[in-house]
This record gives sequence, structure tokens and C-alpha cells, in this order.
Amino acid sequence: MFGAQLPLVGRLAIYLAAGIAAGIANGIAGGGTFITFPTLIATGISALQANVSTTVGVVPSYLGGVAEFRTHIRRHQRLITALLPSCILGAAAGCALLLRGSPGTFRHVVPWLIGAGTVLFALSPLVTKRLAHLEHDHSSRRWALFVGVFLVSIYGGYFGAGLGILLLAVLAMALPFDIKELQGLRNLISLIINLCAALIFVVHGHLAWDAVDMLLIGTLIGGWLGAILIRHLSPGVVRILVIATGIVTTYHLATTS
Repeated sequence: MFGAQLPLVGRLAIYLAAGIAAGIANGIAGGGTFITFPTLIATGISALQANVSTTVGVVPSYLGGVAEFRTHIRRHQRLITALLPSCILGAAAGCALLLRGSPGTFRHVVPWLIGAGTVLFALSPLVTKRLAHLEHDHSSRRWALFVGVFLVSIYGGYFGAGLGILLLAVLAMALPFDIKELQGLRNLISLIINLCAALIFVVHGHLAWDAVDMLLIGTLIGGWLGAILIRHLSPGVVRILVIATGIVTTYHLATTS
């Protein structure tokens, strides 16, 4: 906890830098929490407080992506509206698990969730091709989408690291859209889930507000930078970045949980 010995100005600078880096990561594929969470821990903040503070602090990281992909998002307003209950109820359930349950057991399954999500995303083009004969509103696709988003929302309310990877996996498996449309939906749904969880944590309290304030600023800046970057990358490069992020995230979780 070297950061705990730093003066307040030094810690604030660290929080801001971590926020910018996390925002860029979330703008590209996700995984920004693995920058902010250990940073807060290193400055002497407890694990639970670091978790809830990070959830609140990374909310702006998705705004840049929502703005950059707004054209793609507008095409699917009815779908997003239909997914709102799954996002809200799932995020609330995840927050309840965190605040009232035992975090140990759930943390042990997190690496498996991220790893499975990464594999699903990597295989999604093959699966999508096999499911091409099914209509967009086919019951199998709809069931997979709504249940998948609900389960990922629970995870997002509880911990949220790698949320973007899991969402992309679910969306890619259930929807016959290209990567840019999936990225737009991923950003907006991530924002909804994180915002719901953040509101609950703000009401509950116990936030490290010095860290939260700097993360809010940093992730806003980083999120815009990441969204601009992702718009100029080819779909193949984006897919590789997402899979690489998922592998690194899974390894990090598996070796630290």
C-alpha cells in the first residue's frame, strides 16, 4: 500500500491517471475496473469501499462510446427499451449480493465467467453463421439475449470488471449485428447497468469520495479517447483487442482471486 503514504495531492493525481487509463480501456473493450480497483487498494482503501467507489467512478467512461456510436444505437431503440428491466433488476440483484452476501464465493467464479465470455465472443462469428437462418426476433435468440443480459447485469452490479467482455459475448451470440453496432449497444447497456449500481451505492454510502471525484473526471476523458480510437480501428482489430482484453482479465482474476 505504497500509495497510502503519499500526500493527498499525490493520491488525487494517481486516481486521475488511473481513471483516464480505465476510461480508455472501457472505451475499447472493457476491463477498466482492473486498473482502478487495485489502484484504490494500493492507496489504503478497503476492498469493499474500493469496489463500490470504482463502480461509481467509471460511469462516465461509457459516455464517449454512447456518443460516438449514437447512429448505431438509434437503430435499436425498441430493443434497448425492452432490455431495460433486465438491466435494472439484474444490477439491483448484484448490488444486494455484494452488500448483504459473502463476496468470497462469488469472486471465485468470476475468472470462469470472464473466460467463458471471452471464448463465446471468439466463437460468436461461427455461432452467428450457424444461427443465420433464425430471425432476429426468434424465441431462441430473444431468450438467450434477455437471460444473458440479466445474468451479466447481476455480475455488473456485484463487481463489474470485464463487464464489457461478457456483454459483447452475449450480444454477439444473440444478435446478427456487426462489431460497431455491438460496440454501441455494449456501451449503452454498460452505462445503464453501472448507473443503476452507482445510484444504489451512492444511497448506501461508504464511498471514498476523493477517489470517486478524480475517477469521474479521468474516466470521462479516457472514455472519449477510447471511443475515438475504437471508431478508427478495423472490425478485425477490434475483435482481437476484445479477445486479448478478455484473456488478460481472466488471467489477472484467476491469479489474484
